[in-house]
Parts: sequence; C-alpha cells; structure tokens
Amino acid sequence: MISRNHRRSKPRIGYLVALILLCLAVAGVASVITMPAVKGWYQALVHPSFSPPDAVFGPVWTTLYIMMAVAAWRAWGMDGYQWGSTAIRLFLIQLALNFAWSFIFFGGHLIGIAAVEIVFLEIAIIATAWAFMVRDRIAGLLMLPYIAWVGFATALNLGFWTLN
Repeated sequence: MISRNHRRSKPRIGYLVALILLCLAVAGVASVITMPAVKGWYQALVHPSFSPPDAVFGPVWTTLYIMMAVAAWRAWGMDGYQWGSTAIRLFLIQLALNFAWSFIFFGGHLIGIAAVEIVFLEIAIIATAWAFMVRDRIAGLLMLPYIAWVGFATALNLGFWTLN
C-alpha cells in the first residue's frame, strides 16, 4: 500500500547490505553475552514447559534479522532513504531494544527487568511494522513473524520470571 506521501526511490543495494550487516552484527555482539550464559546460568534455570530446544533459537533469530533488514530497506526506500525517516528511526529504536534485552536477561540475569523491557520491545516492533506497512505492504508483512516470535519470547521470559 503506497500512500501519496511515499514513493519508492531507486533501490540501493548497498543500503540493504548495510542493514543486513547491522542486524547480523547486533546478533553477533549479543551472542558474545548470550552463549556463555546459555551454557551455564540459563541451563540451571527452571524452564517453562513450552521452552524450545536451545538449537532452535539461532536459526530463527538469524532468519528474523535478515527479514527485518529487508523490511527496513523496503520501507526506508519509500522515504527516499532519508535519515529523518520515521520508519528507519523506529527500526533503529526497536533494534536497540532487541540488543539491550540480551544484556539484561543473559548478561545481567535480571529476568524481571528483561520481562518489562521485552514488552517495550514488542510495542516498538509493532509500531515499526505499522510504519513499514503504511509505506510498503511487503515490508510490513515481513515484520509479522518477528512480532510473533517476540510475543513467544515474552511469554518465555515471563515463564522464567515466575519459575525462578
């Protein structure tokens, strides 16, 4: 759905590559904190009954990071790749919240604070998806699996909080 205020600029593949690299860098840096905790502290926690095997998280998150980068690129292109774009600003805010969650939960072992933070993350993702949808339907739709997964992660976080 393209509104009168949004016209797709010529696709800039360099921006797509940069967004993918940014998302994967966020994942990579967060994994430096996450991986040691997964093998130690996290294993010692009482897990909710619906907690998936640890091996599921890496492939799911990698796929979601790539999808959100493509979505951001498409929506940002509708704003002429301008840094003042609401779409790219919301995207960067939700990405920062995503990044922070790993440090709060896995790095700080602050399960309750992480539960509050992930709710703000979910709200930011929904706002981002809406901004994307207004600009480019495919960009908005690409964010839906991310919204669903973070909703599931929110339930997991709350489960860990109540059990531990």
